[in-house]
Amino acid sequence: MSAFLDATDPTAPPAGLERPVVAIGNFDGLHRGHRAVLARARKLARALGRPCAALTFEPHPADFFAKRPVVFRLTPRAEKAVELAALGLDGMIALTFDERLARLSAEEFVTEILVGRLAVAGVVVGYDFHFGARRQGTPDFLRQAGARHGFAVEIVERIAADDDGALESVSSTATRAALEVGDVRRAADLLGRPWRVSGEVVHGRKMGRQLGFPTANIALDPSCRLRHGVYAVRVGFDGASVAGVASFGSRPMFDNGPPLLEIFLFDFSGDLYGRTLTVDFVDFIRDEAKFDSVEALVERMHEDVRVAKEALAH
Repeated sequence: MSAFLDATDPTAPPAGLERPVVAIGNFDGLHRGHRAVLARARKLARALGRPCAALTFEPHPADFFAKRPVVFRLTPRAEKAVELAALGLDGMIALTFDERLARLSAEEFVTEILVGRLAVAGVVVGYDFHFGARRQGTPDFLRQAGARHGFAVEIVERIAADDDGALESVSSTATRAALEVGDVRRAADLLGRPWRVSGEVVHGRKMGRQLGFPTANIALDPSCRLRHGVYAVRVGFDGASVAGVASFGSRPMFDNGPPLLEIFLFDFSGDLYGRTLTVDFVDFIRDEAKFDSVEALVERMHEDVRVAKEALAH
């Protein structure tokens, strides 16, 4: 299998991604709707005998227009590349979303980016995809542009959040809303898998060790607005998957510091400092809280472990 190619602002098709089929979008979260777009792009690429890549944007356009970070990033860039590679794509092409890109008309985006710089063989987008200045480019416009410039265009229809199609569409917005209230089960339904974060284990104050619950600590992306609380999790590293319980928050019992993810792994002992862990959130257990005493906290932590093991068993 060829190596996954990660390119930023190429002026010509990157080596290995010549005449690509591109799926275009922010792909934040890589939820079920995104996966449908990516699957269609892979299918089209196979039919045309071309490589397949995701064409995405950094920073998130909403952050650019707000002039500050406002989006709760479900999959920061590095994690997005890992997920796209796992989904079988050949590469990711990231365009810097700046003033010049924001000002391109829909036609200019097609002629300068898709045709001029990337020489695309095909483009796949979702039903609600809009592009170009003032979002003038529509799926119908893209179809017409493909006919004029000689590249294939496919549009993926709406993916409903529920089987009956009656509720909202699968979206990054709906996923963020679920995570902000701690509903990681709902987020998993929308994503098609548990919400996942990854990061390097860093040193903390080692309070967990003193309480009999040694933790592996990870600082999440600053944009993270996950509800502060305790969660049942599964943690991956070195090809293994270990069950655990994790607390995300500011530690009101001790320091009210910057938010940190603290993970207690079941039936594990070893040094994880400097290692990168992947954490899947399986269930919400309770809100973060300040207890009357350390003893009361420890008692509750034992209960958290019991509840987490029960949730993970199901």
